[in-house]
Amino acid sequence: MSTAGASADPLAALGALPGVADSVESVRKAVDRVYGHRVMRRRSNAITSEAALRGARGSAALSGADWALEEVRRRTDFSGDDEARTVGAALRLTAEAGQLLSIWRQSPLRVLARLHLVAAADKDDQVGRPRKEGEPVDEPLVGLPLPNATETHGRLDGLAGLIIAGGSAPALVTAAVVHGELLALRPFTSHNGLIARTAERIVLIGSGLDPKSVCAAEVGHAELGREAYLEALGGYVSGTPEGVAAWIAHCGRAVELGARESMAVCEALQRGAA
Repeated sequence: MSTAGASADPLAALGALPGVADSVESVRKAVDRVYGHRVMRRRSNAITSEAALRGARGSAALSGADWALEEVRRRTDFSGDDEARTVGAALRLTAEAGQLLSIWRQSPLRVLARLHLVAAADKDDQVGRPRKEGEPVDEPLVGLPLPNATETHGRLDGLAGLIIAGGSAPALVTAAVVHGELLALRPFTSHNGLIARTAERIVLIGSGLDPKSVCAAEVGHAELGREAYLEALGGYVSGTPEGVAAWIAHCGRAVELGARESMAVCEALQRGAA
């Protein structure tokens, strides 16, 4: 977020970066197309449920558990091994996201702590709070330098302050920054990627851009691939205007692909009803 300078609304300032306005507009059009589909007027709950399942699958894939959708759909036990536990955590987080919208704007740090509790699903004393100095972080797929605990706590407080203050930034920009900061900081000892993508979902829903949660960005992030995901994240962490803009555009493309996925679901349901 360093590219925003001394602006009173640094998130809004990021919206002025080259190319970001185009990404925002493209996302808005993609989302509007889904919401304008006739199936959404009759069966929006079915689209929301399917988007949640596909989003959880995509998020788990980016955290190393790349299961086929039908395997996620049919499985009932997610305790067998590390991959199964990752998929189970992604499913729990997706289900929890919609329950935390009213709290997010007042206490985002409380929501993040809750998400870690849900993801970890245990009572270890490291669960549900930001990591302390010297505590290891289990996030092997993100190889970026890890900020120390003091810097992490300070930046988390700053991010929370921006969310609580609100502002005029487009939803895509806020969602991308929340996602990028949480992955850059990895504030918890585990499950940071899953939590970051869930937080992105919460912002997109709570902002009103995707109130029914049918445009799962996690689907798009997975489709674009882990290599592109980590490359774009590296641009965000660099703090350069070009790098931050590229990350926001990457997140925008992910939302568009999530919208495209739900359009395909709408079309399939429409054909089935014909």
